[in-house]
Amino acid sequence: MKIRILWMYHDLMDLYGDKGNIQVLKTRCAKRGIECEVDTCTIGEDRDPDDYDLFFMGGGADREQNLIYEDLLKRRDAIQNAMDHNTAFLLICGGYQLFGQYYKDQDGQKIDGLGFFDYYTIAADRDHRCIGNIAVEAEMDGMKFKAVGFENHGGQTQNVASPFAKVLSGHGNTYKSGHEGFMNSQVLATYMHGPLLPKNPVIADILIRRALKKRNGDVVLQELDDTLENKARDVMLERLKIHG
Repeated sequence: MKIRILWMYHDLMDLYGDKGNIQVLKTRCAKRGIECEVDTCTIGEDRDPDDYDLFFMGGGADREQNLIYEDLLKRRDAIQNAMDHNTAFLLICGGYQLFGQYYKDQDGQKIDGLGFFDYYTIAADRDHRCIGNIAVEAEMDGMKFKAVGFENHGGQTQNVASPFAKVLSGHGNTYKSGHEGFMNSQVLATYMHGPLLPKNPVIADILIRRALKKRNGDVVLQELDDTLENKARDVMLERLKIHG
C-alpha cells in the first residue's frame, strides 16, 4: 500500500514545528511497510491535490497568510475536486482559518478564505490571545481519546458547526471557548501545534487510515508500540492536572 501526501506552503506555513507532523506520518507508515511519498508545493508551483491522499497545510503568522492567500484562492476548484474524491485533510492554525469564510486581522484588513466551511476568524486584542499548552477530549471515527498540544493564536474562530474536540485545559477556537478546531469525515482542522502528531499517535493513525481509504477502502492498521509517545502525552496531561 502507498499514500501520497501534499504538503502545501512548506516554506512559509511551518510555525512551531508543524513539519514534525509529516515526519510522524512517514515514520508510522514505514514501520508498517506502507510507502509514504511526500511532495511539497509553494506559491506558483503546479500540483493537483486530487493526485494525493492527504493534503497538509501548517500554520503561519499574518504576514505569511497574506503572502499565500491569493495563490491559495486560485487553487480552490482543484482543492474542491480533491475533497469530492475523498482526499483527507490536516489543517493547522492558519491552514484551518483559510478554509473558512474569511480572516480579519487587527487592522481590519479582511482576507478571503476558501469558503468551504461556515466558520470565520477575527483577530482579538492582545488581552484575549489564546496561548499555552492545551488538552482536549475528542472523538474521531468512533474512537474517544485525550490529546495535547500547544496553541498560540490571536484569531478567534467563530461559527464552527462541528468542533474537533472539547477543551479540558486551554482556550480552543476562541478565548476560553470550551471547544477546539473543526472536523468532519475528511477534514481535521485545529489550532494545536507542538507539533500535533508526535504526542498523539491515535490521531496520526486515524489520518493514515483516512488517507489510505481514498484508494484502498477501509484498512486495518498494524498496531505499533506507542509507549514513548503516550508517556509524553501523559506527562503533559499530568502537568495540566488532567487524568489520562
